[in-house]
Amino acid sequence: MELAPDAVKPAITRLRRAHGQLAAVIRMLEEGRDCKDVVTQLAAVSKALDRAGYTIIASGLRECMTREDGDVDVAKMEKLFLSLA
Repeated sequence: MELAPDAVKPAITRLRRAHGQLAAVIRMLEEGRDCKDVVTQLAAVSKALDRAGYTIIASGLRECMTREDGDVDVAKMEKLFLSLA
């Protein structure tokens, strides 16, 4: 399934944010920053990645549900969704 570029734009934005946050986590570790601060930033990266994944899957579901041929592989979509759990 291909996603429309405008459908993935929010996911790309989230992934770019996560990329910056991950770079900050690496920098914090290299600088010997406090564990609490590192874990807090790492949690933010994880959440951003999860949300990007959910955004992509939601876009995919919308795309599949609006297809004219009606060919929706529910099991495949469910597997993708659960892979983020």
